[in-house]
Amino acid sequence: MHRLLAVLVLLVLALAGCSSGRDEVVVYAALDREFSEPILNDFTKETGIAVVAKYDVESTKTVGLTQAIIAESNRPRCDVFWNNEVLNTLRLEEKGLLAAYRSPLAESYPEQFRSQDGTWHGFAGRARVLLVNTKVVPKDEMPKSIYDLADKKWNGKVGIAKPLFGTSATHAACLFAALGDEKAKDFFRSLKANKIKIQGGNKQVAVAVGSGQLAFGLTDTDDAIIELERGAPVVIVYPDREKSELGTLFIPNTLCILKGAPHEQAARKLVDYLLSPA
Repeated sequence: MHRLLAVLVLLVLALAGCSSGRDEVVVYAALDREFSEPILNDFTKETGIAVVAKYDVESTKTVGLTQAIIAESNRPRCDVFWNNEVLNTLRLEEKGLLAAYRSPLAESYPEQFRSQDGTWHGFAGRARVLLVNTKVVPKDEMPKSIYDLADKKWNGKVGIAKPLFGTSATHAACLFAALGDEKAKDFFRSLKANKIKIQGGNKQVAVAVGSGQLAFGLTDTDDAIIELERGAPVVIVYPDREKSELGTLFIPNTLCILKGAPHEQAARKLVDYLLSPA
């Protein structure tokens, strides 16, 4: 009997140890794991707060995680959503799913890159660029505009990521806002007519250009820089820079804390850490 009681006491203590809870924060990260995970690991080393991270696949990132957050809204599991763009963050804000937190570190950021009521913070802006293979494209034929994706001489030789997810979807939305519905539709129709290659994600666009499968493509600076660093014969072109042109689109990563987050204090510490100069 005494032995049974002793076993029960040990079990209770073990369970209590499990449920006492380590200091942790749950992060849904749409930014590529190869970029976000090392930073989250550094956060744990510096603070002792364990990060439980959920990443999404390249083809559905942002949208997949946003859908998960909406589905879990009655009982949130996610503390911090590290989005690689802003569109779906605004979607969550409209649904009233974001908690207000005015990080003191956000004050150094321009006002257009943070919510007025503190529900999201923008940081780590990336440009939408043309990555060009210099072995395929002669120097005197370098593209300078996103409209060059529809140039007939590059028929079937250029690519974009499917414009339904991540920064590609945000870029499409910005084009509709800047050009108006009809001109934006005409642009995408011209890409289709030019037999543009639709890739699973921006990373796949960059890899296809780096390997010479595509002459050039529209991608993000982070994916483009990887191809540069690995020695691929590529150059980055910031498109539409003339005064009369659209300009190069820069899209920030965004951070938000979910309303009802299970680990709100740890979430605030993570947001502060990610917004810090380092």
